[in-house]
Amino acid sequence: MMKAFFGTDGIRGRTNSGAMTPESVLLLGRAAAAYFLRSGPQRKTVVIGKDTRLSGYMIENALTAGFTSAGMDVDLFGPLPTPGVASLTRSLRADLGVMITASHNPYEDNGIKLFGPDGFKLNDEAELEIEALMQGRTSIAHSPPSKIGRAKRVDDAEARYVEIVKATFPRQMRLSGLRVVVDCANGAAYKVAPRVLWELGADVIPINNQPNGLNINEDCGAIAPEGLAAQVLKFRADLGIALDGDADRLILCDEHGKIVDGDQLMGLLALEWKKSGKLAGDRIVTTVMSNMGLETELAKHGISLERTKVGDRHVVEAMRKGASNLGGEQSGHIVLTDYATTGDALIAALQVLSLLVEANKPASELLNVYKPAPQLLKNVRFELGAKPLETEAVKTAIANAEAMLKAKGRVLVRASGTEPVIRVMAEGPATKIKTAVQQICEAIEGRVQAAAE
Repeated sequence: MMKAFFGTDGIRGRTNSGAMTPESVLLLGRAAAAYFLRSGPQRKTVVIGKDTRLSGYMIENALTAGFTSAGMDVDLFGPLPTPGVASLTRSLRADLGVMITASHNPYEDNGIKLFGPDGFKLNDEAELEIEALMQGRTSIAHSPPSKIGRAKRVDDAEARYVEIVKATFPRQMRLSGLRVVVDCANGAAYKVAPRVLWELGADVIPINNQPNGLNINEDCGAIAPEGLAAQVLKFRADLGIALDGDADRLILCDEHGKIVDGDQLMGLLALEWKKSGKLAGDRIVTTVMSNMGLETELAKHGISLERTKVGDRHVVEAMRKGASNLGGEQSGHIVLTDYATTGDALIAALQVLSLLVEANKPASELLNVYKPAPQLLKNVRFELGAKPLETEAVKTAIANAEAMLKAKGRVLVRASGTEPVIRVMAEGPATKIKTAVQQICEAIEGRVQAAAE
């Protein structure tokens, strides 16, 4: 059954339209409360965190009204990374965790991610049942006046999360002597990221840590790490760390300003954990976007790679099914289930930093794990309502590209689950993938223009 509201990572859209109006959000709060109240008459609690978007205030208030009207108590964290909300949902024994964020999207967008009491994102079945409640297919009872929920601020949420993250770093190890630039993307980790690194002994240079509600992800963070690279060179830092708006995505930069993606990070962790016997099942889980070079290199060391659909939730589901403890996405979601239930950029960064300290080598040497196969990715934006992938022109362009690459490469064309964008990726000989991507993009753009007319 197709979902009406939930996408690949919760609900997301432009603020004050569609599912991101106060009315829709309030209804979501009531529906989610009704779903979790089914489990018994005991008092239920939901914890809510958010990133730094201006619209977070509006959505937080609407959600609170929805939850309390249905009889659920609400604990409000304020700005906190998505993995922090997931961790505290479990440690505070809450029945539901909610993160208000549109992740790497611009400030105009916002979204909502839901976590169960175990700290994992809700599965498809739960999301479909909540949607049924939202659409009126199942009634939502109003709580009697004496049973309305209470809402309160939790003042120590940041401190709790900082300690959770620090506890994943080797106790006997320090970051003393390392200079680290951390790009906070003007997002949810603007306070906690520099604090974690400083308390572990690093010389910390924070950038993009002055959010104003409108500058989250704006030419900064994990989606635009070029600015981080420049600052690493300027301050002669040992490492650069770039987070996205809700700090579940990590991109690194070595001391020479070279940007390091999630595939290289997973490769490093997989090889080191294999050596130490820590890699569960000698396998990792990635998505269809991961580079073929990673798979080839890991195979040389007896490590298998399983691919899933794009989205860290799909990665986590496959990891849990196969009892894996390492997975993630090329875009920087790194999931380490020994420490967290979802992608946590700070925890992943600390794992890499611990290897840097232990090896006593420069980042450029440690982070160059494999030689990537040439890969080209382009995004084509389209108007809502258009369906460019269903046209014959686009289907033909994709078929021609696949025939051109044959066994020497691959083509992947998909619609984003979080924004109105078609992602076109090709991997293989450099000259051929450029032609393949260009032809497919032109076919998509031609159809979008025709649809708009």
